[in-house]
Amino acid sequence: MHEMKTSRRELMQLYRRLYRHYGDLQWWPGDSPLEISVGAILTQNTAWTNVEKAIQRLKEARSLSVRALSRLSHKKLARLIQPAGYFNVKARRLNNFLSFLQHRYGGSLRKMFKQDSLRLREELLSVNGIGPETADSILLYAGEKPVFVIDAYTKRIFSRHGVMDYDESYDDFQRLFMKHLPADAPFYNQYHAMFVNVGKDFCRKRPLCASCPLNGWRSVPPLQGD
Repeated sequence: MHEMKTSRRELMQLYRRLYRHYGDLQWWPGDSPLEISVGAILTQNTAWTNVEKAIQRLKEARSLSVRALSRLSHKKLARLIQPAGYFNVKARRLNNFLSFLQHRYGGSLRKMFKQDSLRLREELLSVNGIGPETADSILLYAGEKPVFVIDAYTKRIFSRHGVMDYDESYDDFQRLFMKHLPADAPFYNQYHAMFVNVGKDFCRKRPLCASCPLNGWRSVPPLQGD
């Protein structure tokens, strides 16, 4: 793994810079662990605004419960989540997750989240259509487990600031945070949410470095590419 020296002090300095800019983001929006888990699956390859529309349709159809979702036909579920895009693929992924939840934990998210975090992560990753980012989002945001979520924004920000190469693995990026920072779910929640926002607002494909709250965070000159 190619990793420049990064200290806990630097990571906390980064956190404080972003917090001064954004404040408490109260992320992830959702009324229940199930809604958050469904959102984590639906948000793959789409904007959050589209996920909100799909979840609202599920609510209006009184289908946002484990029992109701499990009773929906594939066609009906796909139609309800259509705003989230790739709706046939995502309907299958939701059904795979629901099937896992029913068979392994009797349909109870409460029972599921009593499982050891590492073991549960392995189980979620064995579900077809659930990758590391989705599994960790479910663990952190729905289960309140201290697992740091890595996404494309995080990788882009860190590669541009010379911390790690963009092409390093998900696990290598995650290890960097979890090695240096305290294992605290609300802290990880806020940290990741701020990365998402600075990625959307400033660290875009064509970055807005001059106005970014991370401008000058490290002594190395920021990189302009991914």
